[in-house]
Amino acid sequence: MDKKLQNVKDEISKLIVGQTNVIDSLLVALICEGHVLLEGVPGLAKTTIINTLAKTLGLEFGRVQFTPDLLPSDIVGAQIYNPKQSQFEIKRGPVFTNLLLADEINRAPAKVQSALLEVMQERQVTIGENSLKLPYPFFVLATQNPLESEGTYSLPEAQLDRFMMKVNVTYNTKQEEIEIAKRVAFKRKIEIQNVLSADELEQMKSKLDSVHIDEQIEEYIADIIFATRNPELYGLEELKPLIRFGASPRGTIDMHKASRAHALLNARDYVTPVDVVFVSKEVLRHRIILGYEAEADDITTDTILDKIIEALPIP
Repeated sequence: MDKKLQNVKDEISKLIVGQTNVIDSLLVALICEGHVLLEGVPGLAKTTIINTLAKTLGLEFGRVQFTPDLLPSDIVGAQIYNPKQSQFEIKRGPVFTNLLLADEINRAPAKVQSALLEVMQERQVTIGENSLKLPYPFFVLATQNPLESEGTYSLPEAQLDRFMMKVNVTYNTKQEEIEIAKRVAFKRKIEIQNVLSADELEQMKSKLDSVHIDEQIEEYIADIIFATRNPELYGLEELKPLIRFGASPRGTIDMHKASRAHALLNARDYVTPVDVVFVSKEVLRHRIILGYEAEADDITTDTILDKIIEALPIP
């Protein structure tokens, strides 16, 4: 792994036990300037991982706890009348930060969720007649709880597609959980150091262009995407009734970028099929819309992607 990125990972691991794939996925997204949706049951340290990542990078960190009564102005800001100067002033919202944690994003109504669209895509905010650029770098890391449905609002497909990755945070192993319990029980204080600057992160992003990706690997990425749209063309007729819509072209772009970033993460200047397979689920699981038959049989997008990757020849 790249030494600087390894330092970031080591620093996060001081506080976070396990969750290696989650941390790797977050680093891949950061190199690509992509937004991430973290999904997992409560208590799996989703918020702690994001907070720790911000500290290791020395980035300004902002948090918004999404609730059903939240308004768009609570996120982006608003024009406030100043009676002393008899004019309106702009009060900036919490999005004016480097790393924005949108906690339990599916608890906010559609109006608030859509307010994030311009922020995530354009990295700017429009308040009244003013368009304000957000600080650089800017990332949205959102969390959602998959269990509760009461008082939640499903994210629209258009917004889900803005997230480069959807990462599932799973339970720790038994030994990892014992270590977590020890740390909490004995109140071990752990100081997180800033080990990577914003300038160094920028230099890392510029290295992406020099990571070679062979034409056969590009074909492989395109085949995975097209197999989500027309599985019957790849001998996967049984998947046709399970998928309503396949991945969008944005999925192809993000797979291309994420594969190169994963190669860079592992100190390589070329992409292998292993890189593609590693990022495939994170990049595509939220971009495939399942049919009613799949939902009735509890078939997930991960299951479908497993079958596609198993069926396609590795270059």
